Amino acid sequence: MSRRWYTPLGVNLLLGIPAIVPMLMLWFLLSNWPLAGMGLTARIPSSEHGDGPHAALLFFGPMIAAGGVLWWIVNRLLARRTQLTAPGYWLLSLTGLLIPTAVAVTVWP
Repeated sequence: MSRRWYTPLGVNLLLGIPAIVPMLMLWFLLSNWPLAGMGLTARIPSSEHGDGPHAALLFFGPMIAAGGVLWWIVNRLLARRTQLTAPGYWLLSLTGLLIPTAVAVTVWP
């Protein structure tokens, strides 16, 4: 059963549900990180201390890293049991991971 394409898709859809929080944290970091003087989106005004995104990286970084490592370990074990090619498998896995975040962002009030 794990040789089919829908098994990794289902596993990554399930992993994508709790991954909504690290994905939003990653978006927050990317949108507020200075990139040639500008963030990717409108920056949140910093406090009077001017610590910028470094404090957010201190708090969000470990959770984002833990989510990425967990996703990689699960998919590394599952990739050996499928008949999919490596690029096809990882593209399917990444798509399955991002679907819950995309749904949550589009239906958010």
